[in-house]
Amino acid sequence: MSISQRQTASGRPLRVAPAWVGAPTPTSGLVAQDHPVPVRDAVWIWSVRRYARLALWGLPIAAVLYGWLTLGVPSAPGPLVVRLLAAWLATVALIALAGLLAGSRTRRSALAGLLITLAGSSALVPLAVLPQNAVVESAPLMAGHVPLLLAAAGTITGLGLLLLGWAVFRSKLVNPADGVLLMLAAVAIASESYAAKPLPTVGALLLLAAGMGLAWTGGRLVPRS
Repeated sequence: MSISQRQTASGRPLRVAPAWVGAPTPTSGLVAQDHPVPVRDAVWIWSVRRYARLALWGLPIAAVLYGWLTLGVPSAPGPLVVRLLAAWLATVALIALAGLLAGSRTRRSALAGLLITLAGSSALVPLAVLPQNAVVESAPLMAGHVPLLLAAAGTITGLGLLLLGWAVFRSKLVNPADGVLLMLAAVAIASESYAAKPLPTVGALLLLAAGMGLAWTGGRLVPRS
């Protein structure tokens, strides 16, 4: 990248860099073979990737909070606050994961999995805190339908996580074993409403292992120069 010499109003030399990464020198008069990337866009892309790598650590933290809920241990903030915090951290981490996979060959699967997971989790959190015979006046919800809707929301969330795990497994960008763990965790989380007590806890442990692996591997991803 060439550096040109110019002068400021005070007469001091000013070093000015070209506005494009990979652009030819001004005196060569040649056309670049590849499409140049603006410097501001390169900095922006690097900042977004750095945010995504850091946000991946929200997934193992969300898995710990979810596992705490599955154990049934009473906590001071209450199960609703813990579930909301876990859902928020998981949402941020999954958005970051889909962003990191946007440049891979499984970007469509990652995007579809993210959208399906968000659709299921947006209904799963409010339904999980309602009594089984609750009747909501502002929604067409009849008594006794809460468990069915909760199972449907959990199934949708698990399906989205399954697609995300498949995208991780096929992306060849991170460790494929993390994708397998994420898919197994998706199956266990989807069966939370109608499965035995230890299975959701096992799903939380699998999600913790997958989150730790993704955060550890994703934190060392460096884009190609």
